[in-house]
Amino acid sequence: MEDFKKFLSKYWGGILGAIIAIILAFTGLYKFIIVVVLVVLGIWLGNYFQHNKNDVKNKLKNFIDKW
Repeated sequence: MEDFKKFLSKYWGGILGAIIAIILAFTGLYKFIIVVVLVVLGIWLGNYFQHNKNDVKNKLKNFIDKW
């Protein structure tokens, strides 16, 4: 029993992550999470482009000129 407690205390994060991943896979909830992450990423990128318009233009221009 003591060995089992040591195992759980050492790997509890991985075990919990595996349980959550299994639940997400079986319920199909991962599709919703992917959509939410993409929306948040889009909001962040749009805000970044808006506030750093000149930097983004210069970086894109330099990237295109390399090709």
